[in-house]
Amino acid sequence: MADRDAGPGPGEKAAANAADLLSGLLFVLVGLAVLYGSWTMPRLANRGIHPLTAPGLVPGLLALALLVCGGLLAAGAWRGGGIAGGVAALAAVLRGPVTGRVAAAMALILVYSLGLVGWLPFWLATAVFVTAFIVCFEYLLEAPRPPLGRTLAWALGVGLFAGIAVVLVFERGFLVRLP
Repeated sequence: MADRDAGPGPGEKAAANAADLLSGLLFVLVGLAVLYGSWTMPRLANRGIHPLTAPGLVPGLLALALLVCGGLLAAGAWRGGGIAGGVAALAAVLRGPVTGRVAAAMALILVYSLGLVGWLPFWLATAVFVTAFIVCFEYLLEAPRPPLGRTLAWALGVGLFAGIAVVLVFERGFLVRLP
């Protein structure tokens, strides 16, 4: 118990600093790309559209927030030692099970956003995504694995509820037409 209360060791701190620095720089790059994309979106001024309703305004503000947060994360990591001494520890972390879970989440999100949305009705694409996400994280990546039937029943129920609820909330509540 005393080891757990002692806090992270020097190797863990170095790995965390290296990961934070790389993550912060990645967030800054993504923020810059989104900011550029939002800036180049049409402003619709020729149609008499008010500048505060331009389609690129909200993505641009979110990009600025991402830029600031990524910059702060990278700066804090740099002051904490940056990558120095943390590359080997970071490589060990990247080979761990957490990296597989992050990769699985990113793969599922990409399949959902680039494959399912637009190919299936939105409610069904969302239901399939939520169901697959639950099965992946509650059954496939879990040790020991729970019973498959119970996991599938839970995943299907939550997936269907989420798919229908998201469509109802956005289309009826916010009056946003979904793809």
